[in-house]
Amino acid sequence: MIVYLIRRLLLMIPTFFGITIVTFALINLAPGSPIEQKLQAIRFGAAGGGGGGGGGINTRGDTSVNEEVIEALKKQYGFDKPIHVRYFIWVKNLVRMDFGESFTYQEPVIDVIKSKFPVSLQFGIASLILTYLVCIPLGVRKAIKAGGAFDRWTTITLNLTYSIPPIVLGIFLIVVLAGKLNLFPLGGLHSDDYESLTTWGKIVDRAHHFVLPLICYMIGGFTELSTLMRNSMLDVVKSDFVRTARAKGLSERVVVFKHALRNALIPIATGLGGFFGAFLAGSLIIEQMFNLDGIGLLGYQSVLSRDYNVIMGLTFISSMLLMMGRIFSDIIYVLIDPRIDFK
Repeated sequence: MIVYLIRRLLLMIPTFFGITIVTFALINLAPGSPIEQKLQAIRFGAAGGGGGGGGGINTRGDTSVNEEVIEALKKQYGFDKPIHVRYFIWVKNLVRMDFGESFTYQEPVIDVIKSKFPVSLQFGIASLILTYLVCIPLGVRKAIKAGGAFDRWTTITLNLTYSIPPIVLGIFLIVVLAGKLNLFPLGGLHSDDYESLTTWGKIVDRAHHFVLPLICYMIGGFTELSTLMRNSMLDVVKSDFVRTARAKGLSERVVVFKHALRNALIPIATGLGGFFGAFLAGSLIIEQMFNLDGIGLLGYQSVLSRDYNVIMGLTFISSMLLMMGRIFSDIIYVLIDPRIDFK
């Protein structure tokens, strides 16, 4: 296992370079660089500002910017160097965890990501834990009662919820539960008087605001994980060692939870690597609907504004977390079944 982990860690190096090179090339070759957007803002300001010439900007209807201003902007943003030079500068700065400065926020990228990080982290971890806590017992129950009324009705319910797009579900929850029935807040992380609440009051207030977004976050993976757990459990309970355990006179509870469940969890372990991805979980649609300023919204806005440094910072962090998640899943495999050999 140690040799395998070392090999996987070494393979992360070319994978990292592959991901970052492709991303860096795509965002730099795409039209609408930060320079162009800055020039557009200057031209728009000159056209709308009327008089007050100077600085190389003609205010007589011609809003062209002279070459000196363009070259100064290129030097300011680092675009005076070839694309491959800029990439290697970016890689060199990674040693100091320096992602550069955000073109939009005018502050270090790491600080921008840190400011959005808590929002996505809270929802990512909460949805991951709740999904596994509910789906594993539900899948086991469905397998035990396979073909029965409980299995049929839960399957119908799960399929119906899975077919509902998150945006439609979010609108429904906001309009009905938050709007008409006034059972939950319309959005945000907490109430306006949050700071004046007691510790317990803050916990309740946060939980109250979390309910509707969490439902939207969980709805997609909920059906998939429950079905996977059910099918995996059904395959295991048909195995010879389970029939042998029953033939020995062991109780059904012992057969299911001691012998069958451990082996049925092996396919589920693949998704446990998503724990690392939960640190950067973010959904643009959900965050916009519920007024949550998280990683998903940051990534979307960065793409629109061509904030290259923020895009690359998010790419680096998310790719590292996903690769570490794959290794974590392999470790879980071995913990569940020590007979697994990755050689």
